[in-house]
Amino acid sequence: MARADVVIMGGGLAGLTLALQQRDRLPELEVVVLERRAHPVPLAAHKVGESSVEIAAHYFDTVLGLATHLKAEQLPKFGFRFFFSDARHDIDQVSELGASRYLATPTYQIDRGIFENYLAEQCRTRGVRFVDGARIEAFELAIESGEAGAAALHTVSFEQRGRGERIDCRWLIDASGRTGLIKQRLGLHEANAHEANAVWFRLGSHIEVDAWSTEPGWRGRCEPAARWLSTNHLVGEGYWVWLIPLASGSHSVGIVADARLHSLSTMNTFERALAWLGRHQPRVAEEVSARREQLQDFLFLRRFSYGCRQVFCAARWALTGDAGVFLDPFYSPGGDFIAIANTYITDLIARDHGGEALAPYVRLYEQLFQSFYRSTLSLYVDQYAMFGDAEVMPAKVFWDYTYYWGVLCQLFFQRRLTDVAMLGSVRGELAATEALNAAMQPFLRAWSRASERRNPPAMIDQAALAWFVELNRGLRDRLSDEAFKERMRANAQQLQALAAELIERALARYPQLDAQAVRALLPAGGTAPRPILLDPLAA
Repeated sequence: MARADVVIMGGGLAGLTLALQQRDRLPELEVVVLERRAHPVPLAAHKVGESSVEIAAHYFDTVLGLATHLKAEQLPKFGFRFFFSDARHDIDQVSELGASRYLATPTYQIDRGIFENYLAEQCRTRGVRFVDGARIEAFELAIESGEAGAAALHTVSFEQRGRGERIDCRWLIDASGRTGLIKQRLGLHEANAHEANAVWFRLGSHIEVDAWSTEPGWRGRCEPAARWLSTNHLVGEGYWVWLIPLASGSHSVGIVADARLHSLSTMNTFERALAWLGRHQPRVAEEVSARREQLQDFLFLRRFSYGCRQVFCAARWALTGDAGVFLDPFYSPGGDFIAIANTYITDLIARDHGGEALAPYVRLYEQLFQSFYRSTLSLYVDQYAMFGDAEVMPAKVFWDYTYYWGVLCQLFFQRRLTDVAMLGSVRGELAATEALNAAMQPFLRAWSRASERRNPPAMIDQAALAWFVELNRGLRDRLSDEAFKERMRANAQQLQALAAELIERALARYPQLDAQAVRALLPAGGTAPRPILLDPLAA
């Protein structure tokens, strides 16, 4: 019988990155990763999660030190881009939201097959025991065996290529994806209010979005002329379509839709999905139809979003990645929540290794993780009806980004997620911004219900807003304790100013809207300095 300090059940993105982070933090510990698939895995792997945003990108390139691979072997993401193009072929005659140039903080389009093969190699190089082709036959948590206390061990039994093995371990981590081994065993699954479905597939060549128009003004909006490197969102009421290029030469295409507005039965096969695209995004349908023989895979998920009642435990088990929670791919938060969960798990293992009592930290990290989950979930629940609204949706995207970059990103980039004293110092700012976001989301929904949904042929250029560009650039600053606290105060004030501007703009055109819930959270003396948003309808 073998013995390890940490066994990770699942060697996908979440499990492999956790193993690397753990080895960097405590290289003396024995870490074992058990992965069901044989390696190397195919490129353009049959998984979602190809588009990274700022937290995940920083986790991969800086925290884990993988920047060389990401820059050489993956694609540089040209930000998020939105086209309000439902039932439209003339993509140059609709509103476009995105940046005309790259912003300072890098993100990546990640081919999961290439990346996970590289991560597995890195694990082996750095001393992790990576076991591929491993089928877990049974596991037993220490609490199930009746054992308790500091000496209690978990047990995992698995089979690899006909040979069985059993490992005792101090920490057992579930990174098994939607299988959710520990979650299912302990009944931790938690449904949420987000009723959405998704279908996706890969094609064997890139889709050149920049060739969709010959109009010089449209083609010259971006420098470089590389819209195809963006995570392109083609949006309409109740849905969005993604286009994500992969370094292997494939292109990922997905449809995500509110189940109440677009039935999964209309898109749950490739032919049905192609017909659905023909009705809603005819330009994409043409590209897909022309590549029909290049189809590499097809998958769909019903009601993909879910929560989890508990992800960390003082009895030395934890969940990460899809084994814990899954929100929505719209803003690509999956990699972010892997980074956050892995950081908490790594810190808990380190504290346990140092002889500290775990219970207080487990309670705090669980509260924070669930708070991040709830706040992020609010960006999606009942929001899909406004996705095709070129009048209100850009305001929502600016709000959501400002909240993300200004609050959650600050905690991660400044390595404050586990700084208990500092978290206490900024508790007021965290609570105030969370409450303001919770009030803004229903206001945005109400604004969209009243909206005339005008859709002018204009670009709302995120790179033209100096304060927005600086918010992105400042993510990579290294701040002292006092500078960090001051930034959190300033970002909270900026969110208040942005909220005030958005409700003023909405009420100027739709005075019947009720903004009292938002106004009640704003300072009585007004807000300053004030962000200046571009008005797409004035362009």
